[in-house]
Amino acid sequence: MGDDSEWMKLPIDQKCEHKLWKARLNGYEEALKLFQKIDDEKSPEWSKYLGLIKKFVTDSNAVAQLKGLEAALAYVENAHVAGKTTGEVASGVVNKVFNQPKARAKELGLDICLMYIEIEKGEAVQEELLKGLDNKNPKIIVACIETLRKALSEFGSKIISLKPIIKVLPKLFESREKAVRDEAKLLAVEIYRWIRDALRPPLQNINSVQLKELEEEWVKVSSAAPKQTRFLRSQQELKAKFEQQQAVGGDADGGDDEEEAVPQVDAYELLEAVEILSKLPKDFYEKIEAKKWQERKEALEAVELLVKNPKLESGDYADLVKVLKKVVGKDTNVMLVALAAKCLAGLATGLRKKFGQYAGHVVPTILEKFKEKKPQVVQALQEAIDAIFLTTTLQNISEDVLAVMDNKNPTIKQQTSLFIARSFRHCTPSTLPKSLLKPFCAALLKHINDSAPEVRDAGFEALGTALKVAGEKAVNPFLADVDKLKLDRIKECAEKVELVYGKKTGGAAEKKEGKPITGKTPALSGTGGDKEAKDAATKSGPLKKAPTAKSGGPPKKGKPAAAAGMGGAGAKGKKGPETKEIFESELSIEVCEEKAAAVLPASCIQQLDSGNWKERLACMEEFQKAVELMERSEMPCQALVRMLAKKPGWKETNFQVMQMKLHIVALIAQKGNFSKTSAQVVLDGLVDKVGDVKCGSNAKEAMTAIAEACQLPWTAEQVVAMAFSQKNPKNQSETLNWLSNAIKEFGFSGLNVKAFISNVKTALAATNPAVRTSAITLLGVMYLYVGPPLRMFFEDEKPALLSQIDAEFEKMQGQTAPAPTRGISRHSAGGGDDGEEEEQEDVGNDVVDLLPRTDIGDKITAELVSKIGDKNWKIRKEGLDEVTSIINDAKFIQPNIGELPAALKSRLNDSNKILVQQTLSILQQLATAMGPNIKQHVKSLRIPVITVLGDSKNNVRAAALATVNAWAEQTGMKEWLEGEDLSEELKKENPFLRQELLGWLAEKLPTLRSVPSDLLLCVPHLYSCLEDRNGDVRKKAQDALPFFMMHLGFEKMAKATSKLKPTSKDQVLAMLEKAKANMPAKPAPPAKASSRVVGGAAPAKFQPASALAEDSGSNTMESKPDPKKAKVGGPSSKAKGVQGKKVLSKPNLKEDDDKSGPIFIIVPNGKEQRMKDEKGLKVLKWNFTTPRDEYIEQLKTQMSSCVAKWLQDEMFHADFQHHNKALAVMIEHLESEKDGVISCLDLILKWLTLRFFDTNTSVLMKALEYLKLLFNLLSQEEYHLTENEASSFIPYLILKVGEPKDVIRKDVRAILNRMCLIYPASKMFTFIMEGTKSKNSKQRAECLEELGCLVESYGMNVCQPTPGKALKEMATHIGDRDNTVRNAALNTIVTVYNVHGDQVFKLIGNLSEKDMSMLEERIKRSAKRPSAAPVRQAEEKPQRTQNISANASMLRKGPAEDMSSKLNQNRNMSSHSETAHTVPREFQLDLDEIENDNGTVRCEMPALVQHKLDDIFEPVLIPEPKIRAVSPHFDDMHSNTASTINFVISQVASGDINTSIQALAQLFQIESLAREASTGVLKDLMHGLITLMLDSRVEDLEEGEQVIRSVNLLVVKVLEKSDQTNILSALLVLLQDSLLATASSPKFSELVMKCLWRMVRLLPETINSINLDRILLDIHIFMKVFPKEKLKQCKSEFPIRTLKTLLHTLCKLKGPKILDHLTMIDNKNESELEAHLCRVMKHSMDQTGSKADKDTEKGASRIEEKASKAKVNDILAEIFKKIGSKENTKEGLAELYEYKKKYSDADIEPFLKNSSQFFQSYVERGLRLIETEREGKGRIAGSTGISPQMEGTCVPASTHTVSSSIGNTNGEEVGPSVYLERLKILRQRCGLDNAKQEDRPPLTSLLSKPAVPTVASSTDMLHSKLSQLRESREQYQHLDLDSNQTHSSGIGTTLASPSSAAANIDDLKKRLERIKSSRK
Repeated sequence: MGDDSEWMKLPIDQKCEHKLWKARLNGYEEALKLFQKIDDEKSPEWSKYLGLIKKFVTDSNAVAQLKGLEAALAYVENAHVAGKTTGEVASGVVNKVFNQPKARAKELGLDICLMYIEIEKGEAVQEELLKGLDNKNPKIIVACIETLRKALSEFGSKIISLKPIIKVLPKLFESREKAVRDEAKLLAVEIYRWIRDALRPPLQNINSVQLKELEEEWVKVSSAAPKQTRFLRSQQELKAKFEQQQAVGGDADGGDDEEEAVPQVDAYELLEAVEILSKLPKDFYEKIEAKKWQERKEALEAVELLVKNPKLESGDYADLVKVLKKVVGKDTNVMLVALAAKCLAGLATGLRKKFGQYAGHVVPTILEKFKEKKPQVVQALQEAIDAIFLTTTLQNISEDVLAVMDNKNPTIKQQTSLFIARSFRHCTPSTLPKSLLKPFCAALLKHINDSAPEVRDAGFEALGTALKVAGEKAVNPFLADVDKLKLDRIKECAEKVELVYGKKTGGAAEKKEGKPITGKTPALSGTGGDKEAKDAATKSGPLKKAPTAKSGGPPKKGKPAAAAGMGGAGAKGKKGPETKEIFESELSIEVCEEKAAAVLPASCIQQLDSGNWKERLACMEEFQKAVELMERSEMPCQALVRMLAKKPGWKETNFQVMQMKLHIVALIAQKGNFSKTSAQVVLDGLVDKVGDVKCGSNAKEAMTAIAEACQLPWTAEQVVAMAFSQKNPKNQSETLNWLSNAIKEFGFSGLNVKAFISNVKTALAATNPAVRTSAITLLGVMYLYVGPPLRMFFEDEKPALLSQIDAEFEKMQGQTAPAPTRGISRHSAGGGDDGEEEEQEDVGNDVVDLLPRTDIGDKITAELVSKIGDKNWKIRKEGLDEVTSIINDAKFIQPNIGELPAALKSRLNDSNKILVQQTLSILQQLATAMGPNIKQHVKSLRIPVITVLGDSKNNVRAAALATVNAWAEQTGMKEWLEGEDLSEELKKENPFLRQELLGWLAEKLPTLRSVPSDLLLCVPHLYSCLEDRNGDVRKKAQDALPFFMMHLGFEKMAKATSKLKPTSKDQVLAMLEKAKANMPAKPAPPAKASSRVVGGAAPAKFQPASALAEDSGSNTMESKPDPKKAKVGGPSSKAKGVQGKKVLSKPNLKEDDDKSGPIFIIVPNGKEQRMKDEKGLKVLKWNFTTPRDEYIEQLKTQMSSCVAKWLQDEMFHADFQHHNKALAVMIEHLESEKDGVISCLDLILKWLTLRFFDTNTSVLMKALEYLKLLFNLLSQEEYHLTENEASSFIPYLILKVGEPKDVIRKDVRAILNRMCLIYPASKMFTFIMEGTKSKNSKQRAECLEELGCLVESYGMNVCQPTPGKALKEMATHIGDRDNTVRNAALNTIVTVYNVHGDQVFKLIGNLSEKDMSMLEERIKRSAKRPSAAPVRQAEEKPQRTQNISANASMLRKGPAEDMSSKLNQNRNMSSHSETAHTVPREFQLDLDEIENDNGTVRCEMPALVQHKLDDIFEPVLIPEPKIRAVSPHFDDMHSNTASTINFVISQVASGDINTSIQALAQLFQIESLAREASTGVLKDLMHGLITLMLDSRVEDLEEGEQVIRSVNLLVVKVLEKSDQTNILSALLVLLQDSLLATASSPKFSELVMKCLWRMVRLLPETINSINLDRILLDIHIFMKVFPKEKLKQCKSEFPIRTLKTLLHTLCKLKGPKILDHLTMIDNKNESELEAHLCRVMKHSMDQTGSKADKDTEKGASRIEEKASKAKVNDILAEIFKKIGSKENTKEGLAELYEYKKKYSDADIEPFLKNSSQFFQSYVERGLRLIETEREGKGRIAGSTGISPQMEGTCVPASTHTVSSSIGNTNGEEVGPSVYLERLKILRQRCGLDNAKQEDRPPLTSLLSKPAVPTVASSTDMLHSKLSQLRESREQYQHLDLDSNQTHSSGIGTTLASPSSAAANIDDLKKRLERIKSSRK
């Protein structure tokens, strides 16, 4: 057992995987203990075992497997992550556990499966179990069936989906294994327990014996509803409830709650759909038209057989329905009519909702066919129409049904009423709103008064059913005029009715009031909803409605089902049943007198008709008192008003009595139960008095009171009719005025607009202006409620009147209708305001219904229809044109349009897109013309229109979307969302269709209060859209997600993810979580009438105000608004179809966005942030071979903050024309929005790279055009591309160089050229070099040519990484298989050869012989015209020379202005000669840090700043030095240091020699900058400068001499100012190269050596700052390459002499210490250098014995020394050189003074005469100054303005420019060193010596730390870099003051304060001393 101990030590998880079964067994045991111990279900411990659980259950050892199963069960039960293992473990259980002999193993396996179901993984488990049923091993099959049965019995049919199980049941019954058959039987019984008879149809075809056995078993099943006994983790509340019930001991009270847990299963759902269209006999359509009835019968029998299938596959049944309809309608053989009706019934049953679209066509035909008397025909027709009714809604067919009800044939009337009765039974209060009840009741009321008894009976039955379904409250208002007998009959019928939705109720009073509604869909019948409904009804109490929605929850506070009912101004009796006296019967005058006598004093009654008015008045007073004291119930209103009307009645002459009388009427109306009968008595009198001056107001008061009692609509109608039957215009106008006010007080609900309108028209035509004015005012008020449609009634009025009406409407525009203040108080308890609210919604519809509509049915002829379907598109177009004109002429049409819908439908998929668009516009017209009645055509046309949304053409899609919107506006959204068709459309993988459809849904869903349940069917397809390949589809799907969730709820949506792949599921769930956070609240229910806004937001096309609200009548209305979701609430919610169309506005609405603002929004630091994100990998790096969607999405997101929304929509539109539009807009805004363009440049360039991948040439051309303009702008703006911008754009641009089209290639090359102006050519080189590796040969060739151009324009320095590597790379292409590439490679190398000579061969390396010979041949050929190259370059590439004159004058400020013109002249004389060497672009590279640190630095410096030279000639008094900023020009000149440096560097690259030289001079004037130049840079620079000086062509230029002088001076400056180590090193390497190169001219070497001599001369001063080790290493290398012997062979002896002199000087200066500096040389002993140094040392020791101190003694001693050695001229030249240089000018003057003193006869005239006048006077003044100073005079005679490098001989005017240094920009504090520098200048001016600085500490310690700069720019970086460099140097160096804090400008400018005198010099000296001592 040795190895036992080994595995014992392993951790548990490793034991579980051990190869020894014992180890595994032990592991499983320990794992089981562990799993039971871990409390936290999310503990990380669980994750360790994720991969092992499958092994637990599939262990090969039976003993271990048992333990493993136990452990696995514990894991699944406790681990949070267990769900991830479902698939593999369940599959393991099925295949490896269920086949085990041990019962315990199977038991555990089954438990594991059930546990997975409990943790919400039911579907995955079920899938594995169903797979197991296909296993060959019967044991496994039996176990799987058993597990399914157990799962079903415990979890119920809600969680275990039965459909797939039922599908396999028949197969299980056929199994050979008895065990399987028995188990299947048990399963079938269990399923039966849950779904009862729905299981019968699917099992019809099994073996009859088995079926019989099953039937027997089924009978035994208890009838109690089954209960779920085991619950999912998410169902813990249910579980608790269940346990509680168990504890109580049964389900005494919980029964109805539990009811809901058992869903009713519809057998239809369990069936497989059969496809029958293809199985129709081939000759079916011919046979059905045959003459012989037998043939027709055969055809129909074939169909009958097919439609017997209980479930049919959806398809296009239009043709089949059409022929069947024809048979039913036209066939003479009644037997065939019955047969066709059966077929229709079969189709309707098999297709269910999918048949809905054909229902409208068939219903009228069937109803009219009821004229047949034969019972079998009638029965067939009844079956057919009942089946058809179930496929559609009553709403959809109501028009057709109502049309048939007026038929003369009594049988048709009878059957239609019976059909209505049967239909009503399927309705609920919510599907039978008042708007439907009203027309049906009206029609049925005619039927119950019909002469034929059978019609009357049928009418009673229908009305009874309506009463039963909708409740008395809803129906009674329509039965107001029915007499008692008939009413009783209706009620009696209502008692007998059995509803589909519940059992017959016992007629209890409250039952009638609150109808049971179970909320099941019509197709299902069952016991389900009854208890629920009773429960609800008891809760809601007698006067309230039963709940109106699916859930049996508490009802809304008495809201009627028809809260948003449509159409119809009905329901006038809104008091509803609780106000009994809707209509009192008239009483005779005697009865009235009796009743009045009972309540009024006797005297009162006697005096009523007294002749004395005073008595009458007294009588009235008593009357009033009596009325005031009466109780409502006691007041006999009719009697009282009749008393008032008794003679003299309304003819009362005394106005006081009359006023009283009218007041009493008002009182009675307010206080009593005032009926319309009473009102009739008084209204006439009231109207008569309305116009009375004294009594008018009382009359109006009385009318208002009556309106409140009897409702305004009725009162108003009576009053207006009476007023216009009179002639009195005053009464008419006052009546209209009263009405205007009344409408405002009562609201508009229920008013009969039509009746008013005819009266208003009469009033408008009146002669009396007061009447006309009142009428117009009334119209204004009506407009508030009705909106623009109102105007249509008055279109034909005279223009003058019309303009008055329009003016009135205009006034009302924007106003809101006031909230009604009256008419709601009395019955509020009984729900009066509900009526109010509901009718409020009806108004809009009402108006639309009143419009006169034309019937165009007869114009839609068969001929027209055939035209529309013609083969020739032109004829089709004619047909469509005709339809358009028919609709246009008719304006408003009736819904009868014959065959037109079918004809238009076939045009929607016309191959000619123009016709498709025309069809769509016709459909839009139809919607407008037909109004809400268009609803009946939605079914047949909606899907074809939606399909067009998938069209590839943008404009067609737009038209389709407009059509869909126009229709939805009229019909509401419910029709569009019902049925499976919508989800089928979404299923199609057409990206256009998907994005348009989802966009549309995202726009519409938020405005709906409820949606059909079918929306759930779209969810799986929505999820697949979330992962669609197309980015737009994904985006739209994400947009729509929250709105789907808003209606369906998070739970349903999350549940729907279970069918997705695991990876997709996680992603989708994450999106759902995100959407849950953004989920908007549902729109609140339509607010009260008060919030109805029509005036201002009136719809453009009139449509029902309830367009959207009406579908809340659908079966899914919410039971009550969830308080959480109702945030939107209140008037603001605008949940109206009209105004609230966009609750959340969506971008794809076609509203015209505001396009006026800027298109690019500048986001501060936006670009920097984006770069940081990309660097930090927070976003994807812009790098791809083809752009993937995530890149596009990312770019879209980044752009959203800085690009105008409308432009972004264009830029990312799927259609290329929008891209062109976007580019056009961008071009247009380019100049005006420079800053915006630059701030978004990175995004713009990225977007343009996407366009490079488009296939459309027009977009590409436009993009290139934009790029050319863009880069021009950028170069004008001196912008530099950042690395990020370049790398994400240039590679993609280079791809386009290889385009086949010449014009594009040309453009791309032009753009590449322009880019060199804003991005270093050397970096471009690298990108283009990459481009040569492309597979596209055109691209390779073009890239090689471009490389040639770069070398030609910018010299060899552009070659990266080194010229050698680059050339080798290019040379490989000489062997390319493509001829153009070979040529391009050869040409490029020849170009290099022309620039660089024979050295090319060395750089290229080894080429194959063939390639080499080709190259040599090509070089020979080109050699004949070598000078052509530069000239050609000048001609071809003028755009490479950058002319910046424009910005120079633009940007320069202040004193520089007058110089700009000179500067420009200079610059524009730029010569295109070979400037290559002047401008080593390398500067750019070394200063990358400066450039790229702050990519957006904009160079705002002027080209070269000039000072006004006049200042220098002014006498300058030395002011008292106050500590202040260096110079007054300081700030305006150097606003931004970093940008200045960038600018100067960019100038170096200029094509103009002068500009380049000046720029370099500027750089090298600032020591701190000059020292930054590395050895390599200096080498290239010196190489360039020397080559230029030697170039013979320079002399041919006009100012050639001038140029050479400038270069000369520049060389000196470079030698003096650069880092001495670097320049020495560079010169040595240059000398070595020039001696090696055979092509190099001896002149070149000579000049290099002269430079070295110059350096040697400077050595005594610079030796301490030089890194000797490096120099000696360079010399060592030089001597290695050129040993002494080799040097001696040179033609010239200069090289060897130069070397010796250098070494000698070094030895002299350093002494023996020099030997310590050989550290960098690897093997010193072999070095010739060491030996040489030793020799020199020895020699010098012999000579002097000690090292002579010749360090830095300046002045006389040095001059003597020099004089003795060299010619006088040399000395003078040296001295003048010093005077000319900025630092040593004072020293030079001092030397000159000494020299003149010593050699008074020396002639300095020749030196002076070459220089400028200014320089001469400066020298003279300087000498005079020294003289006076030496003689100790106190006053200073002249000014000492110093010109920095004004050596008159060679400085071109503009060279004297001063560049900014890196000093105090941006208002930093100035450190002391600046003041020191100033002191130094002052000291110089005063003749004090600046040389002795040994006692100064290193400068770094002096620089007080400057305050933090306000702008963190690249300047700071430079500062830090420079200070590091400086520290390292200053260990050796006694510097002049560092220029880092000095502005050279400070030297030349005068100091401000004028009051100063020489006496102050002492003061200065003291200060200086103080500063010195303070430093020590």
